[in-house]
Amino acid sequence: MTLVTKSIDIKTPVDSVFTYFARPEHISDQMKNDTVGMTIVPMDIKEGMGVGTTFRVIGDFGGKRLEWDCETTEFVKNQLIAAKQIEGPFKHWQITNKFEALGDNLTRVTMSVTYAMPFGPLGAILDKAKFAKSAEKGMETALYNVRGLLEGNGSIPVYITLDAYQKLLAEKKKMNDVPVSTALTAIIEKYNEIKA
Repeated sequence: MTLVTKSIDIKTPVDSVFTYFARPEHISDQMKNDTVGMTIVPMDIKEGMGVGTTFRVIGDFGGKRLEWDCETTEFVKNQLIAAKQIEGPFKHWQITNKFEALGDNLTRVTMSVTYAMPFGPLGAILDKAKFAKSAEKGMETALYNVRGLLEGNGSIPVYITLDAYQKLLAEKKKMNDVPVSTALTAIIEKYNEIKA
């Protein structure tokens, strides 16, 4: 079993950081660099994105494409979100995000992934040679991306009604499943054009 853990401090209140992480598809915005890319497709969303929410992860790790389905297993507001693979190639895969308020406007996020590679002994060799480093670099980049988004100009909508969110996902789908942030920016730009 491999464990990869990374932490970062974000100058944003814990409730805003938690709400951002509570939406699984935001992982698509987080996990992108030259060697790692992920797309998250929500499948069955439970109340408040909580326990029982299922989503599909489509990941590209240095040219190796893997897909797996996950379910949220723990959801403690402003403290913890955990999900595990329910179907897919890994022998075991679980992610845990912990949130700690360090002040009114400072939150520590700790992201941990435990996994056991598929492909038997070959998987263990691949993990040591490539996958673990790729996962660690991807997590670090994701946390820096989130910090940049949440400390940025405040344009990230962390609170949205379910109806508005469903409309946003429909627009995202029409735009060839671009990241949520890209779809929202396009909607706002169109609104501003109409308003002008």
